[in-house]
Parts: sequence; C-alpha cells; structure tokens
Amino acid sequence: MLLNSRGGVQWLIAFLGNPGPRYAFTRHNAGFLTADAIEKLLNVRIDRLRFRALTATVDIGGERVLLLKPQTFMNLSGEAVGQAARFYKIPADHVLVVSDEVSLPVGSIRIRLKGSAGGHNGLKNIIAHLGTDAFPRIRLGVGSAPHPGYDMADWVLGTFQNEDAETIRSAAETAAKACVCFIEKGPDKAMTQFNTRK
Repeated sequence: MLLNSRGGVQWLIAFLGNPGPRYAFTRHNAGFLTADAIEKLLNVRIDRLRFRALTATVDIGGERVLLLKPQTFMNLSGEAVGQAARFYKIPADHVLVVSDEVSLPVGSIRIRLKGSAGGHNGLKNIIAHLGTDAFPRIRLGVGSAPHPGYDMADWVLGTFQNEDAETIRSAAETAAKACVCFIEKGPDKAMTQFNTRK
C-alpha cells in the first residue's frame, strides 16, 4: 500500500475507448463497455471530469481505486493515464488497463502483467507516457478482421453485430469481475480464474 500517495489512491484502472455516441458499441470500445459493467457491479458512476478523463474513486478489497475513462480518444489515452498516475504517485504495476484485442476471438479475456503494445495505439501511448510496458492489462477479444487486406481502422471502429454483440456484453461483465479479482486477490488468482479463450 502506498501510504504517501495523494488522497490515498493505490490503484488506477483505465478503461480504453473513444468518447461520443458514434463510437459507443465499436470494437475499439471494449474497454468502455467494461467500464459500464463495473459501474453496475460496484454501483458507481464514472462521471467526474479530471485528468482529461471521466473518473470515480471506489474501495475494492480495502484498496482505494481510481476508475478512469480517458476522453482524449484512443490514440492519446496515455495523456490521461499518465497524468492521473503522476498525480497520485501510482507505480506502473498498479495501473491496470482494459482494452480491446483483435488477435483474440470475440469474448476471450487475457490478463497479462506486462508486454508490448502489439500494434494497439492506446497501449502504445500509455507505454510512452508511463515510460514502461510493465503495467498489467486485461484484454478483451474482439476478433480479427475477415481477411488480411481489411483496413484495421475500419475493423476496430466497426460495431459488434448479432451474436458477437451478446458475446461482448457478457465478456465485458466478466472483465469487470476480473478487475475486482485482480485487486482483491492478486494477479495469479485473476489469471487462473479469468484467462479464457472462446
């Protein structure tokens, strides 16, 4: 526990996405969908504008946690995450990032303690602003594009359809529980319980 952090916040959970109704149910907004699910799970509203993000502060397992939805658009997510982490003096290993992942099947969840951005511009920007890739992340599978020549921007900014829509809603609820488990019971327990492949 960081006794010297301002306001006693020990953890930051950043949910990645793009703000505005145009992007509400797109593949790139799997992180925001998880934020919606955690609001219901913890009976909280992530609605206070700070650090170029919507925020809320909650207690999870006796830890004070800042929930954060950057409003900078995906490619600049690190600006909000870095600002909040510096303000509260939160180390990178206590910054949990929730994002979409095109290399995983729709609805799969993968928890990792560190790693490269893997081509994800939001993660790339967070790495740049934190100065390390050694931060935990929960990745939600949104499926790969239908063929190699498909424009990746079009794919991640496309909306979930039909069966995929139900699958991702359920996965977002599971990912919200994984966030809570990660902080309450630690990464090993969370990875054992929630790392799934559909």
